[in-house]
Amino acid sequence: MEVAINPSWKAFLLDIFNRDYFQALRRFVKDEYKQHTCYPNGSEIFAAFDLCPFEQTRVVILGQDPYHGPEQAHGLCFSVREGTPKPPSLQNIFTELEKSLSIEVPSSGDLTRWAQQGVLLLNATLTVRAAAAGSHQNKGWEIFTDEVIRLISDKKKNVVFMLWGSYAKKKGAHIDRSKHLVLTCGHPSPLSANRGYWFGNKHFALANDYLEKNGLQKIKW
Repeated sequence: MEVAINPSWKAFLLDIFNRDYFQALRRFVKDEYKQHTCYPNGSEIFAAFDLCPFEQTRVVILGQDPYHGPEQAHGLCFSVREGTPKPPSLQNIFTELEKSLSIEVPSSGDLTRWAQQGVLLLNATLTVRAAAAGSHQNKGWEIFTDEVIRLISDKKKNVVFMLWGSYAKKKGAHIDRSKHLVLTCGHPSPLSANRGYWFGNKHFALANDYLEKNGLQKIKW
C-alpha cells in the first residue's frame, strides 16, 4: 500500500514505523484493505502528515475515528471531500467560526486549506472499515498517535492543541502546558453542542491570539 507522507515527518517517525506494534498494525491494516472496503483511501492514510510538514505545525486538532461513509474521509479529522455534504460536527465547527470570527460558512467541508497552513488534523485512529465505526480501534493506532502528540510536545514550542470532548482531553494528558497552549471544551457533535459544551468556546480566535503573541503566523480559518 503506497502512502504519502511529508519527508519532514519521516525523519521523526521512521523509528516508530519499525517498532513491533506498528509492524503488526501495518499487517492488520493491509489485510483489512484487502478484505473489506476501508476509509480513507490507502494513499491518504497519512494525509494529515503529508499536507502539514512537521516544522510548519502550529495547531493540532484531534479527532477520533475517520468518517466511515462513502466519499467522506480523506485523511484529515473532521474534514470531508469536496462536494460531500458537511456532517453535523463539521457544520457546528463552521457555525462557531462564524459566531466568533464572523467567517462565512464555506460551501466546502474540505479542510485541506487549514492543513496547508500548519494545522495538523489528526485522528486518534487513522483507518476504519466502511459502515463500522470504531472497527480499527485498539489495533495500535492510538499508541502511534500518542507518540505523535508526545513528539510534537517535546520537539516544538508554542503549538496550540485543540482537544474537543473527553476522549481528546485524555489523549492530551502528556502535553507540556508550560510551552504550549491547550484549549479544551466539549465535542462539536450535536449532542454535546446543543447542551452548551461547544458554542462560544472561541478556540479559533484564542489560537490566533496566542500564535500572534508568540511571533507566529495566524491561521486563515
